[in-house]
Amino acid sequence: MLRLGLMTALLIWPLACLADERYVPAEPGALETALGEAQDGDILRLAPGTHFASIVIDRPLTLDGDGEASLEGSGTGSVITVSAPDVTIRGLTIKGSGSSHETIDSGVKLDKKAKGAVVEDNRIIENLHGVDIHGAKNARVSGNLIIGRKDHRMNDRGNGVYVWNAPGAVVDGNDVRWGRDGIFVNTSKKNKFTNNRFRNLRFAVHYMYADDSEVSGNISIGNDLGYAVMFSKRVRVVGNISIGDAEHGVMLNYANQSEIRSNLVRDGKNRCVFLYNAHKNIVDGNRFERCAIGIHFTAGSERNAITGNAFIGNRTQVKYVGSRWVDWSAEGRGNHWSDFAAYDINGDGIADAPYRPNDSMDHILWTQPAAKLLLGAPAVQLVRWAQSSFPALLPGGVIDSKPLMRPVEITVPDLGDAS
Repeated sequence: MLRLGLMTALLIWPLACLADERYVPAEPGALETALGEAQDGDILRLAPGTHFASIVIDRPLTLDGDGEASLEGSGTGSVITVSAPDVTIRGLTIKGSGSSHETIDSGVKLDKKAKGAVVEDNRIIENLHGVDIHGAKNARVSGNLIIGRKDHRMNDRGNGVYVWNAPGAVVDGNDVRWGRDGIFVNTSKKNKFTNNRFRNLRFAVHYMYADDSEVSGNISIGNDLGYAVMFSKRVRVVGNISIGDAEHGVMLNYANQSEIRSNLVRDGKNRCVFLYNAHKNIVDGNRFERCAIGIHFTAGSERNAITGNAFIGNRTQVKYVGSRWVDWSAEGRGNHWSDFAAYDINGDGIADAPYRPNDSMDHILWTQPAAKLLLGAPAVQLVRWAQSSFPALLPGGVIDSKPLMRPVEITVPDLGDAS
């Protein structure tokens, strides 16, 4: 075993000695020449200024712009295509991709050979897609500013980061704006999307067929939708913030066995959280505040644990149409409801009466919107009074048998310029 280790070290040592740092001037053809002459492990340090080239990196090396160099593509295809393992791209302004969705034109494309690639501390601007992780395992995209194409309609833009069949991908600490989706992941497992900031997008994070993954510590501001988990299992959505997202802060659509914990959704124009045909999920310790609907929970969703959350100042706290009773409390712990005149005689922090957010008139109004014309009618008021006085008349729905007296508090970090 010792002899084998010594032989391996002797084989690697000459390659390490050959690795070099090369200075690349901002001159026509200089970068292409440097790439053609580079050895494995070399560092190509680009001079300040604009380097006009669309390049393919086919060996392990580092491309470093020291924050002062720009790489501008020809307007066709991707600006940088990585087709080798252990490549690092940092400190560059990257722009000038093509506009083809068919070929996924990007600022940086990592193909399946780009295992362990690192794309960090770059300004990736005015490309169709920002970074395309296309089959590259264990890639890392961190600390980048990614700004998409403002001259396209939202649905015609590309994604800030597109992850396809790339297990182990980490997307951390990026600022993503003006794309279609901030991160779109499809058919990829065991990914981590953490500490990113998303603005001016359709979805901040969009999951499709992406099991065993994590979305944590992200901030979504003013997008159409915050965090959409679709057709996926065992996804952890933890400690994220959604401020002013139009449709939903968090959406679970055919998402199962996932955890939605300690998130803040505030000022959503439609729903704070939407569960559609989502099963066996844990929704715990979140704060859903000042949305049109706190939680829209469809009848097709079963065996979800919804406890420890705070529903604060939503115009409709719960929208649920169903004929069965669903109790949103577990092990003596329910949720906090800002519209519930609760009392707690024994001081244990649990209200002494259950909370029922909806009655049969709510169900009628949701299924027959024209019935809103009758809201002021005496008959409607009589039905509501009867149901509040005699709960046995209620047709089924959500009940919180152990409401919390105090809401969970979630601190909002300094959002800086949220425009």
